[in-house]
Amino acid sequence: MPRYRMFAAILAATMFSASPFARAQPGPCAATRAAMALTPQQKAEGWTVLWDGTSTDAWRSVKSDRFPEHGWRTCDGLLTMAGKGGEESRGGGDIITRKRYADFELTLDARLTPGANSGVKIFTQPNLAPIDKVTGKPAAVGSAIGLEFQLLDDERHPDAKLGRNGNRTIGSLYDLIPAAKDKAPAPIGQWNHVRILSQGKTVTFWLNGRKTVEFERGSAAFREAVAASKFRDIPGFGEWADGHILLQDHGDEVAFRNILIRDLHGK
Repeated sequence: MPRYRMFAAILAATMFSASPFARAQPGPCAATRAAMALTPQQKAEGWTVLWDGTSTDAWRSVKSDRFPEHGWRTCDGLLTMAGKGGEESRGGGDIITRKRYADFELTLDARLTPGANSGVKIFTQPNLAPIDKVTGKPAAVGSAIGLEFQLLDDERHPDAKLGRNGNRTIGSLYDLIPAAKDKAPAPIGQWNHVRILSQGKTVTFWLNGRKTVEFERGSAAFREAVAASKFRDIPGFGEWADGHILLQDHGDEVAFRNILIRDLHGK
């Protein structure tokens, strides 16, 4: 191969691998990483690790007591939904924590690919049937029911223009309350830091250090938002005593890392 062609090929390969839009390829992990460890301060504050970069022991499928055998990748310290053409819950399916939580603080990092749709749900109720995204009626296939911190490529995904007043955009309480207008999502392909705090009936969402939503479960304003949403036919929606944490399979590639939680129940 002529030298200039070889140089061009090497350059192209390097640019692709370095691009934030480059999709992780199937196959063995590129590197082995040590499990994430808590600092002494984090331990003293009551934090526990839900994803340490290696073990899926804290998670299971919504549909069974086991972690999905396909659809989710555990590679290079990341927990990645590989995606299946944007079809909701048609790949490995949603995953939920084995434990249920009521009062808690959750932090994690999430990285979207172009056009991706995903979410982190709290107070998830795996016993409830999923609902049709248009009619809100029970459906055979779909995401488990819970309160969702929306993760979305607002510029490319059509969901950003649906719902009401932007309540399906990143950082929103999905289909209920839109994120604050001064939110600051990271560029697609870079990491977003998500923080969710649930204390009693009050829940607060943060995206990259900025508060995006605060609401009180069961309040008049909350119930009004539910009544105007696709969840209106689910009795007591969002007012359950506790529930699972969920990472969503919405058929698009999204990666998660550094998933920590501290149980505030009784504190």
